[in-house]
Amino acid sequence: MAEVMLTRQGVRLGLQAADRTDAIQQAGEVLVEIGAVDAPYVEAMHEREKILSSYVGESFALPHGTDQSRVHIKRSAVAFLQFPDGLDWEGESVRACIAIAAQSDEHIHVMASLANVLVDTDKAEVLRNSSSPEEVIQLLESERSDSEA
Repeated sequence: MAEVMLTRQGVRLGLQAADRTDAIQQAGEVLVEIGAVDAPYVEAMHEREKILSSYVGESFALPHGTDQSRVHIKRSAVAFLQFPDGLDWEGESVRACIAIAAQSDEHIHVMASLANVLVDTDKAEVLRNSSSPEEVIQLLESERSDSEA
């Protein structure tokens, strides 16, 4: 059984962000708050975003640190931040960020499960609009388990 990477403490719904920098900062702070990373990882998330946008489509972004920043990861984890009003992400509208802290290749499973959600427009819509942390966790963790099977 795969380790649970997304917990209720890592789900934040109904947020607002001024821009993608603010959204990435908030996402990184959640990873710090839940004990997944040390503070320098947050700066690495900003560095990674300057190299390549983490926008993945369907109003989602997957901010994460650089490969070198893995030394600041205490445990692999995911944080889900929902921005119902949307925010500009280099010309795209983002309504949800899934921040990833992965010590090795766990992020591949997270990305695979998100891809499964995004190809299902109904599931993607649920994530963008959910008012229930449990619903978000159930959807993402069940998809991740399916993608690892």
